[in-house]
Amino acid sequence: MEDIEKIKSILLETASIKNRLAQDSDFIKLCSQVANMMVDCFKADHKILFCGNGGSAADAQHLAAEFSGRFYTDRDPLYSEALHVNTSYITAVANDYSYDDIYSRLVKAKIRKGDILVGISTSGNSKNVVNALEQAKKQGGITIGFTGEKGGSMKAICDFTFCIPSNDTPRIQEAHIVLGHILCELVETNYFKI
Repeated sequence: MEDIEKIKSILLETASIKNRLAQDSDFIKLCSQVANMMVDCFKADHKILFCGNGGSAADAQHLAAEFSGRFYTDRDPLYSEALHVNTSYITAVANDYSYDDIYSRLVKAKIRKGDILVGISTSGNSKNVVNALEQAKKQGGITIGFTGEKGGSMKAICDFTFCIPSNDTPRIQEAHIVLGHILCELVETNYFKI
């Protein structure tokens, strides 16, 4: 019976976080604003890049694939990628420079004015993500943060920050994927006029 109660508790907790977000008018407005900005980014032939560590790297790759592949419908691909997918690059830069530099060096090479970088970190303090966001801003990129309740260092750096109202890493990550799917759906619908 302990497992049964634990399962119920987890489901109720994740549902509670999503219900809080659904009632948060500022969060809803920010979702709409960022989705429209992403549409404008793609219409101007710019790109959206993602970065994160661990589960957040998996989320980065997942969301980049939704844009560059498809979400609901067959349509043209949108230029989006996760910055961690080249393991030769990641291991070389981590070895020759520092793990803190793996994303900022790629951002320096890839981000142009008008491009978007989405940094994902449940604490908001992942040094390599923070460094990448700082580099993107220097180059005229638009910075978006997906983080937890406190926002960490990312809150002060990002142009737009989604702070999930939780300090529990798995619950934050679950909400990040819901947020990402909301943005993907809005972008696909509005860009392609579906």
